Amino acid sequence: MGRRGLVLLAALVASWGCDDGGDTAPDDDGLVDAARADGAAADAAGSDASIGDAAPDAAPPDAQQDALVDAAVDAGADAAPDAGPPAPEPLPFPDDFLFGTATAGFQVEMGCPTLPAEDCEDRNSDWYAFVTAPETIASNRAFLSGDPVSYGPGFWETYAADFDLARDDLHNDAFRMSIEWSRVFPQATDAAQSFEELRALADPDALAGYHAILDALKARGMTPLVTISHYTLPAWIHDGVGCHLDLDTCSPRGWLDRERTVTEIAKYAGFIAQEFRDDIDLYATLNEPFALLLPGYLLPSAERTNPPAVSLRFDEGKQVLVALIEGHARMYDAIKAADPTAQVGVVYNLTPAKPADPDEPADVEAAANFFYLWNEVFMNGVAGGLLDDDLDGEAEARPDLAGRMDYVGVNYYTRVTVDGLGRSALPALSPLATFNPLSLVLWEDYPKGLYEMIAYVDAAFDLPVIVTENGTMDPFETRPSFLVRHLTWVARALRDGYDVRGYFFWSLMDNYEWNHGLGLRFGLYGYDPEDPTKAREKRAVADTYGRIAEERAIPLDLQAEYPAP
Repeated sequence: MGRRGLVLLAALVASWGCDDGGDTAPDDDGLVDAARADGAAADAAGSDASIGDAAPDAAPPDAQQDALVDAAVDAGADAAPDAGPPAPEPLPFPDDFLFGTATAGFQVEMGCPTLPAEDCEDRNSDWYAFVTAPETIASNRAFLSGDPVSYGPGFWETYAADFDLARDDLHNDAFRMSIEWSRVFPQATDAAQSFEELRALADPDALAGYHAILDALKARGMTPLVTISHYTLPAWIHDGVGCHLDLDTCSPRGWLDRERTVTEIAKYAGFIAQEFRDDIDLYATLNEPFALLLPGYLLPSAERTNPPAVSLRFDEGKQVLVALIEGHARMYDAIKAADPTAQVGVVYNLTPAKPADPDEPADVEAAANFFYLWNEVFMNGVAGGLLDDDLDGEAEARPDLAGRMDYVGVNYYTRVTVDGLGRSALPALSPLATFNPLSLVLWEDYPKGLYEMIAYVDAAFDLPVIVTENGTMDPFETRPSFLVRHLTWVARALRDGYDVRGYFFWSLMDNYEWNHGLGLRFGLYGYDPEDPTKAREKRAVADTYGRIAEERAIPLDLQAEYPAP
């Protein structure tokens, strides 16, 4: 989930000088004190202006991109002035707008009620090894809950009943899922080149299982949106445990083995597109790539880890960034070669940034730089073919990356408030890291930011948007308010002419939330992990979502009850 990845930046500078098991920290220790002092002096009152409202001379590194961001957020400001919540108004959704929920294979497939564990669990991924190996469970740098994988919701077995809930209770007509690379190909595919050679290596039970899931969706009139890679990698591509223990000597090294991993994941994407050509029209290549990089190579923490979970490896992090951008392009090409009519995008956790004091040039510059580093570096690479591989604001045109995007999947959770230092707090990462990591204000409840990110995608890339994740781990009783206010801003975007094609709530059911296990609950439906039946328990927000999806509009009474200024 992208929302939690942001907190890692806040701890990054504070971690310098700590014993991190051998990872090397930068030498600029004096910036820690400077950051703390600057954070203490920051103007807590702040402003409601997001990054796009910045003055032109305090812009992101690329002037043209600055103008696009300005246009995106100005559109949001024009549509909803900050004078207070507008009166309820008709806010319909078009007939072809997709309402769904989002899941990831690793998180939901495990924990089957009756299937034997060896048939239910995908035991061939880096994530499975990471959460089950004694070495990582015992590591104080892996931050694992220790929850058994049997606590998962068992979707590999329960999918039909879950789809009935999605269709009948939620009135959904779509579902986002992943097809797990390591389940389909438990063994290496380097020697295979053709579809036939790949199919000979594929696990027949895995293929049959995914065909059955997709058939069940089709039987219920539901559209699948399939993620090719939702964080996990096969163990034959990435030794997540070995690389956690020693990144310099481990093998294989996942995205750090750039050429091999990009080649093999492109083969995998093309295989899936051909194998399931009659069943899938919507693909996402990657899920939240920056949320893989940050807790994987810069700062794993209790908030989030990702294999290999090593600290302050700035050079390796930049290498992984380039590999992910190239991986998307090659996956796009492979899917299109197998199925030219497929729609292919990427899922990214876009996050607006706000200067703590809009009249303070250092804060405005820092917010712009944060927005650039967090959002634009990757999006410019995959949507515009502009690669900034050393994060200095100078991008190289790469024609082999350009034009490979049919839509942008927007994951949206929060806005960040930023104050500036006047110099980089993380020079080994980027000269543009001029924001204070110790004073970032996270977790802001800011539904309007979803509109702003939709407008940003339109202005910067002229591409349609699918809201591929939006949800909250807030108390259950507050979730109807969260849902209504965010969907209100999606409906306003449609009203104002933006091309938004769907909304997927995270998530259908509680799931195995990565290093947290069952410690975080995001589902419209809950379950008792100790109950072998994994019976689903509906939460109040499910009825709210079902009503909106059934009426294909934000009802006026819900707008009045949960106003969205």
